[in-house]
Amino acid sequence: MRLLVLGGTVFLSRAVAAEAVARGHDVTCAARGESGSVPEGARHVVLDRGAPDWSSLDDGGDGEWDAVVDVSRSPVWVAEALEALGDRIPHWVFVSSISVYADQSTPGGSQDTLPLLPPITEDVEQDTPEKYGSSKVGCEQAVQARAREWLVVRPGLIVGPGDPSGRFSYWVARLAEGGDVLAPESPDRGTQAIDVRDLAVWIVTGAEKGLTGVYDASGPVMRLGDLVDEVVAAVGGHAAKQVWASAEFLIERDVAYWSGPRSLPLWLPEDSRGMTAHDVSAAVAAGLTVRPIGETATDTLAWLRSTQDPPLTGLSRAEEQDLLDDWHTIRA
Repeated sequence: MRLLVLGGTVFLSRAVAAEAVARGHDVTCAARGESGSVPEGARHVVLDRGAPDWSSLDDGGDGEWDAVVDVSRSPVWVAEALEALGDRIPHWVFVSSISVYADQSTPGGSQDTLPLLPPITEDVEQDTPEKYGSSKVGCEQAVQARAREWLVVRPGLIVGPGDPSGRFSYWVARLAEGGDVLAPESPDRGTQAIDVRDLAVWIVTGAEKGLTGVYDASGPVMRLGDLVDEVVAAVGGHAAKQVWASAEFLIERDVAYWSGPRSLPLWLPEDSRGMTAHDVSAAVAAGLTVRPIGETATDTLAWLRSTQDPPLTGLSRAEEQDLLDDWHTIRA
């Protein structure tokens, strides 16, 4: 298979390119190359999608591919790529997001049951989850209207080595240290994630087989407490003791949800519980398989320890200790 990856230097797009190369496919990665390198064995074509010269893709190659994988969040970039390449490439794989859904509160929802946000078709500052989700809806609709055949993949939280968000990585690094670990609300809260390598395997397989349609794609829904326990067992943080603090306590002390400074990653407000509780049975039926979260944690810790200044989000150790001290005081 001849595969064009629009990107190929960072996280998911790089994992897709690497998986395709490992299977013996002819892989071209079109990217500026400023964020990293393409996998060994892939051809790199310098392309700035802010001002694309699509003719550069023909230099050194025949300009023909069997499939393309695009992970863009820009409706304008996606529309321009489709205009330039839509007639030349039989199969278009677009990686979207579960952020496209207007209802993030309903656990067990899927691509067949949840309403979408209104589309945004122009580039806007994506400073809120809703704007990001609406931009992805605009991208999806452009692909569905213009591509010859298409596959739209809507992942949930993507984790693993190379994760630029630092959300799951926060828990891996913190739990490996041991000691009292501040955790949000209750171990019974649901959560859901997928290893970037498992998602890449399924995307490449979908391109090979010409899979079409829309699929939510993530790992199984699991208790947050079980995820923490599996991470602890995998990374050797056996002295770690989880301290589950109430939502009221955390909110009163300005602890943020999900990611960012002074946050507890993977923690969500009540009206967003469905975000990490999607029904992905359709993707599983279409061949998606995932590894144990402990294996992802082990490999993520190895990456963290081998990387200078790896991306992490969440509470600082000093902030966490202050909160733990407060919690133990009021519980005494």
